[in-house]
Amino acid sequence: MTSPIDLFTLKNIHFIGIGGIGMSSLARHFMAEKKVVRGSDRELTDLTKTLASEGIQVCCPQSIDNIAPDTQLVIYTEAVTPGSDGWAELEQARQNNIPCVNYFEALGLAMNPYYLIAVAGTHGKTTTAAMLTDIFEAAAKDPTAVIGSLRAKTQSNYRAGKSKYAIVEACEYKRDFLFLRPEILVITNIELDHVDYYSSLADVQDAFKTLVSQVSDNGVVVCNTKDPNVIPVLEGAQAKIVDYTEFLDLQLALKQPGLHNKLNAAAAITAALQEKINRNDASQTLTQFAGTWRRYQYKGELNEVPIYDDYAHHPTAIAMTIDATRELYPDKRIVTVFKPHTYSRTAALFADFAKSFAGADQALFLPIYGAREENVTGVTSRELAVKTLEYVSDAQYFDSHQSLEEYLRSHLVRGEVLIVMGAGDVTLVANDLVK
Repeated sequence: MTSPIDLFTLKNIHFIGIGGIGMSSLARHFMAEKKVVRGSDRELTDLTKTLASEGIQVCCPQSIDNIAPDTQLVIYTEAVTPGSDGWAELEQARQNNIPCVNYFEALGLAMNPYYLIAVAGTHGKTTTAAMLTDIFEAAAKDPTAVIGSLRAKTQSNYRAGKSKYAIVEACEYKRDFLFLRPEILVITNIELDHVDYYSSLADVQDAFKTLVSQVSDNGVVVCNTKDPNVIPVLEGAQAKIVDYTEFLDLQLALKQPGLHNKLNAAAAITAALQEKINRNDASQTLTQFAGTWRRYQYKGELNEVPIYDDYAHHPTAIAMTIDATRELYPDKRIVTVFKPHTYSRTAALFADFAKSFAGADQALFLPIYGAREENVTGVTSRELAVKTLEYVSDAQYFDSHQSLEEYLRSHLVRGEVLIVMGAGDVTLVANDLVK
């Protein structure tokens, strides 16, 4: 996966879908590189408004007229598919013979020239990358960072650094992380996900194995070498392998609850050690780590009930989030709201999703957020609620945000805690309840 595009000589760049969390971060990077950055999206959001305030021209609605004559490169989100918003802009750019690359190829073009630290894995990528950024920042390593969420510390998904280091989140979807050539690769964990693309766990592992092979021969792979899902990925690796569980500190006083966050911290600290950062200094930095947007983010209260917003959209992540809540609130009744993300994932992991709520006291479900998909399997959240009753005494389905919010406003009582989970627009529920 190579490209003849020379970013150094390009001045004018247009982003189709600039409001995406990764796209906006990369747009900010090119702004920091003194390039002229424009973009479009189907709707204006708080993030696109912030980009505009930073000097990026954001067009809404999307239209072929948004492709300026002086555009030298178009970067598009993978959500742009035939018939979708933004497709006409992409076709117009191609007709005008403007080079067009997707976000991940552009990320590779921008970040591979750095001493690249890539964080991959099914769960924990964002938190681990943000932790690493804090550690390198505190150690005066001055990293550039592209993160898949907003750091609570800065309210930004990008950090402009002036050193050789770059820290990026590496997504496995469609093998997109293979555009990256890391010096240090962190693998937090590996599970079957993105089932609309990957046919099996072995297929996912094959992608990770290829990524491991792309690490510099003098580089390092940081992972859990005892994880049976990771072991096959390391076969034949030329890079040095370091097990982050050897640096796991169960007593580390993080602000974020849960064993999974201590594992994320261990991975971040292990990667930092490879660049001679003091372990105690790294650990001390993480005791002040403030987290990221939608990763167990405290939003406020309703009826004296604390409300958290979380990106969990895979069964393992849901179970870990509930366990973390039980750790933080051992005496409270746990109420969960979940909006499944994509029909394919919901259908393929249906039984696992139901079981993942076993640690909760109540599970409330919203209709599936289809994203880029059609519902070819016929799976529904109502069916998932019924299946979840095998593990939770109270599971209910609601057909809209409004009906769910009305229920919660009248039923949440002191002594409970609410977790709103999912990768789509379910975050609006948490926002509405604390207004």
